[in-house]
Parts: sequence; structure tokens; C-alpha cells
Amino acid sequence: MMKVYDNSALLENIPEGLALSIGNFDGLHLGHKKIIESVKTAVKQYDLAGTAAMTFEPHPAAILHPEKAPGILTPPAYKKQLLEDCGIEHLIVITDSYELLNLSPADFVSKFLVFRIKPRVVVEGPDFNFGYGRSGDVNTLRELGKGKFEVVIVEQEQIDIECGEYQGVCSSSLIRCLLENGKADQALSAMGRPYRLIGKTVGGRGIGKQIGFPTANIEPVNQVVPAEGVYAGFVSIAETMEQVCGPGQKRAAAISIGRAKTFISDHPLLIEAHLLDEDPGPLGDKFLAMDFIKQLRHQQRFESKDVLAEQIEKDCRDAKSILDACKHLLR
Repeated sequence: MMKVYDNSALLENIPEGLALSIGNFDGLHLGHKKIIESVKTAVKQYDLAGTAAMTFEPHPAAILHPEKAPGILTPPAYKKQLLEDCGIEHLIVITDSYELLNLSPADFVSKFLVFRIKPRVVVEGPDFNFGYGRSGDVNTLRELGKGKFEVVIVEQEQIDIECGEYQGVCSSSLIRCLLENGKADQALSAMGRPYRLIGKTVGGRGIGKQIGFPTANIEPVNQVVPAEGVYAGFVSIAETMEQVCGPGQKRAAAISIGRAKTFISDHPLLIEAHLLDEDPGPLGDKFLAMDFIKQLRHQQRFESKDVLAEQIEKDCRDAKSILDACKHLLR
């Protein structure tokens, strides 16, 4: 089981001589996985004590420049699960990072990395920055680490996907852009798994049940919500946040994100899922995870409940056809 060090006192217990990577790891995409694979390779190559990752909660930008903080792709509990699944044995979570982020690159290396963690190898991508004002880069890290630890630089993961200004390189920013434009299938390709939105179940309007398509509704945790639309996806249900982040039964679903323009005028954003194969029963006070596979259509206004019911029935058929071909994603 992965060991988590989420306060400074616990760092006294971390083994010396680990292979370490530092980053936000938001989205745990293919580029992150490439770095983690290099961390695991370094452990074997140098016969080290184990693998380690260091991440920040909240994102450093949320502390230094809140107005520029990016949306979150993976909430902390889910990120921990994904890192453990990838083979990280020691996770350092920096929760009070203001002082650390304001250290000079030299002080960050000497007073924190070398003094507190004592890694043997540090693995980063070429765009890694650290220290006050992000003034240190991988070359700075290599120079400051001479005689103390090795630095391995992993080339960025190239990907034939583009969105807005992001193209050619797998990144968290690219994935955010894809989701904000409803391109859930391309986000899946960039992450190597579906995007997962997690939330606590809440009571809905009951309209879905009235027209024969009952839904499970959620209030999401602080995460990026994909663009409004109807999606094919899978749903997991659990009693706790930690459970819904882990492995569990996934149920095929048609997922809707949108505003109830057909029936009401104030248009609150609703996030709801209709399970295709079974009624999940009462869902009060449970956690639900929605895994997005592909957008089926954009949201639209319907003239009546009957017309809406006909469209939902078609959505369910389309979703089932797509999801039947995605059974491998249920692992």
C-alpha cells in the first residue's frame, strides 16, 4: 500500500534514496505516466529504496495567483488512487506550500530536497520549473543536484490531438480544453482512461422518472465539468469518496449535463445519469462517479415531454451501442 506523507512531521519517516518526481499530476495523463515509468526504471537501474511522487494540494497557482488557478481534473482522493495504481510507493503531499514556493531554487534543493527528502534520482519533464517565480528549470536542478542526486529528463509525450492553442503535446491544459469543448473521447485518448467526474448524489426534479427515464443527479466536487451535452459513459456508486475513486462496478449510462430549458426558466445546471441496464435503487447520501466516453449531442430545447422522451430513448440506444464496444474500459 502506498504511504502518504501529508504533513512535514511525517517526512522524518520517509526512506532515503528514493526515485522522485515532483509535479501536480492533475489528470494523470499519458505524459505523467511516461514520467512515472521512468521513475520505476530508475529504481531498478540504481537499485533504489522505492518510487516517490511529490504533489501540491491545492495547486500552487491557487495560492500565489488564485485568479489564474486552473480547474481541477483529479480531486485529491482520486489522484492518490491513480498514483498508487501507477506504482508510486511514497506520496508527499504539500498542503501548506506558500513558504516552500517562495524559496530560491538553491534553497529549495538544499533546504528541502536534500535536507528533508534525500532522493537519489529526480525525474522530470523538460518543462519543469521550481523555486521563487518558477525561476529554476531542469538545467538548474541538474546543476544544483550535482553530487547529491541524479536528474533524469523525460521528453514530453507527443500526441496527435489539438484544442485551441494546445497541440502536439499531452498536457493537463490540453485535457481541460478538450473537456470544455465536449471532446470526451479525445480526453480519454490523452489520459489513457475516461475522464471521471465525482459528486455527492442530490435530489432531482423527478421529471426523468415521470417520462420513464429516472436519473441519478450529483453535485460535483471541485472539478472541471465537461461541456453541456449528452454523453455515453459509465457510472460507479459507493458509500464514500475514497470508495468511488477506486475499482468498483461500472454501469452503462447516458449522462446529461445541461440546463432544464424545456420545463423551467431559471435554468440551473443539472448533472444527471440514466442507467441503461438497471435501477440502482435509492441513492440518498451516496457518492457517484461519472466516466465520460463520448459526447452524443449538444443540449437543445424540446417542445414537449413526449418529444423529449423520444430523444432520450434514441440517446440511450446510441449510448448502449458505443458502450458495448468499450467493455475493455470496465477493467
